[in-house]
Amino acid sequence: MEGTIYSLIPPLLMLVLVIATRKVILSLAAGILVGAFMLTQLNIMEGIQTIWSVFASIFYSEGTLNTGNIYLLAFLLLLGVATAFMTASGSSRAFGKWAVNRITTRRGAKLVPVLLGIIIFIDDYFNALAVGQVARPVTDRHKISRAKLAYYIDSTSAPVTVISPISSWGAYIIGTIGSILAANEIADYQAFEAFVRMIPYNFYVFAALLLVFLTVFMKVDIGPMRTHEKRAVQTGELIDPDKKNDVPGDLNEEFQDHNHGKISHLVWPITVLIVGTVLSMVITGIRNSSESVNLLSIFANTNVNISLFIGGLLSVLLAVALYFKQPEPKSSMNHVFVEGIKAMLPAVYILLFAWMIGDIINQLGTGEYLVGFVNQASINVALLPFLFFIVAGFMALATGTSWGTFGIMLPIAGQVAAGIDVSIVLPALSAVLAGSVFGDHCSPISDTTILSSTGAGSNHIDHVLTQLPYAFMAAFAAGVGYLLLGFTGQLVWAFIITIIITAVIAAIVHFYLSKDYSAR
Repeated sequence: MEGTIYSLIPPLLMLVLVIATRKVILSLAAGILVGAFMLTQLNIMEGIQTIWSVFASIFYSEGTLNTGNIYLLAFLLLLGVATAFMTASGSSRAFGKWAVNRITTRRGAKLVPVLLGIIIFIDDYFNALAVGQVARPVTDRHKISRAKLAYYIDSTSAPVTVISPISSWGAYIIGTIGSILAANEIADYQAFEAFVRMIPYNFYVFAALLLVFLTVFMKVDIGPMRTHEKRAVQTGELIDPDKKNDVPGDLNEEFQDHNHGKISHLVWPITVLIVGTVLSMVITGIRNSSESVNLLSIFANTNVNISLFIGGLLSVLLAVALYFKQPEPKSSMNHVFVEGIKAMLPAVYILLFAWMIGDIINQLGTGEYLVGFVNQASINVALLPFLFFIVAGFMALATGTSWGTFGIMLPIAGQVAAGIDVSIVLPALSAVLAGSVFGDHCSPISDTTILSSTGAGSNHIDHVLTQLPYAFMAAFAAGVGYLLLGFTGQLVWAFIITIIITAVIAAIVHFYLSKDYSAR
């Protein structure tokens, strides 16, 4: 069954169950079970052994510890602890009071995570978690649903990072492009120049970012997002009351914050988190660079996960020290620590299951099947950018990884395009990047999607389902743009049409929803 159409069964089953039941752990478990039994020809004992092997490989494989995974999981727990101590200190409440006096509208509160998401472009993991911690007190005060906050975080993290050359994504993509150009003997431009020239071809990114700003300034709350925003505005419930127990990052209701909190107890731990992480990324990037050290080589060779861990650890130590100095009465430090750990366990469980099904999907050869399908089909050259966008989107949706899709699809797109017409290499590569981000936005097993819901304190499936309509709106506009680009070769007009279609769709939604409820 490996490398055949049957390899699509586990990811498709998982996606159907997620939408039908809204229970992500159950859906992931079903996909894992079915995939494992497919790999072992329905042998139950071997299937169970395969599941255990996949789980164990998250922590230990090929004779060594998987420190990257361990550091990321530890960082999530540290983030929960830091958040707990910042909340217990009363700093979140104090910051909320301060922000209310300066940010007086919902529109202004919505702009906080959007602008932060664009500014913090170094890494999508860091963006997803840091923006949520900073913006949540402000958005909560202005009754912005957690699902909307998660959407803002997710739709500004990967889209900005994927077009930024000075980022972990940019460095990885530039390195991949360099090998593609060398393999296909393309000497017209170097890898960095190719990356920069590819930016305007990434139609999905610009459509998605435009939609983010349109939802800030207009009522574009469509589908499930409409329900969440109406409830937040009318009742003050930022999360579906029936799903509060499944929300990562939210603390137990018995947890009490301090009555005399200071904003500095929030600002300093977050500042240390940001500075500590960035400095660690720079230091590890310099240490791992075997070539001349520059910004590009630093971010190409940095260790993001250990940097997040170091930043998180420093943040926790400072948050604990500040809380220790506060006068009584206050919750015991042990209680705060335990509640912080418990708050992040849902995110840890989801991430573990997502890694497991990703491994099984990889063993089933789902990506290879999709690539072979593209290679074997007889395709009009004008359709290539559009088809690469669709295939990359479906691959990222099924596998939950943008980077994995980059690694598989970029070389294929480069080879196919160079063999047909070297002038379409950059559009083809850009379409792969765009499709990968689109699929990532739709996938419930995507790391970035999981971490965005974690950073926002949103129910994970609520985030996935509320973001889907916006992702498909942007993808539709981008798809039209790629078709126009393929048949006319006109980048400027294809880009403009993409933007116009996005704006028109948003305007239509705004018109029909404008009288529904007050969401300013």
